[in-house]
Amino acid sequence: MVEAPLLELASCTVSFGGLIAVDGLSMRVRSGELVSLIGPNGAGKTTVFNAITGVYPLSGGAIRLGGLSLAGLAPHGVARLGVGRTFQNIRLFRGLSVLDNLRAAMHHGNDYDLLRAALRSRRWAAAEARLEAQARELLGLFGLAGRAEEPAGSLPYGEQRRLEIVRALATGPRLLLLDEPAAGMNPAETQRLMELIRSLIERFSLTILLIEHDMKLVMGVSDRVVVLNYGREIAAGPPGQIARDPAVIEAYLGEPTH
Repeated sequence: MVEAPLLELASCTVSFGGLIAVDGLSMRVRSGELVSLIGPNGAGKTTVFNAITGVYPLSGGAIRLGGLSLAGLAPHGVARLGVGRTFQNIRLFRGLSVLDNLRAAMHHGNDYDLLRAALRSRRWAAAEARLEAQARELLGLFGLAGRAEEPAGSLPYGEQRRLEIVRALATGPRLLLLDEPAAGMNPAETQRLMELIRSLIERFSLTILLIEHDMKLVMGVSDRVVVLNYGREIAAGPPGQIARDPAVIEAYLGEPTH
């Protein structure tokens, strides 16, 4: 029996007026899998992420998570179903502390209402203590415990990238979308990021969809790679196969390989 995918895109199209950014894309991602979505700039990769997370509506096709349609859901509704994401440009709350960035991400799971929060009830206090303990544990796992009280904007670039991943994890996702997490990192930071990403799937029972231009990172962490060009899939398969694919080489180099 074939295992049902956690994420399924079926003939997905996203258009903006006369511009088709994603053109009939179909793909499946199984639970526990790490799939990389690659392609030249403007290939439609981030548009795919925005369609999955409810930022952009589909012009055609369907997206399902665990068999449930995501059609019409706003981003916070998609997040509640277990989809976390990071962004190509870091979007931390720079003026808040590292700890408060995580606490903000975790509040969707609160079991108290606005009145109890305003009155600072016993139930509110217990929930806040639980959230803080969980947030500090996450920071400790990713080497950021000593930065908990510092403003997020004061962290070195590599640690800001790491904090954004930790903040996405704080929402308790089943599916994690990572949009160019190695952007702007030096080789040593990228190597540490590679080790971090490898550990996430097993430690947190995650499925990951990754957009990345760093091919060493992509080839080092991916189970499968899907290649887009002009919004269409031009290749899909294991990393080694993709690295040798003539259509992929042509898309990146801009010239035929024969």
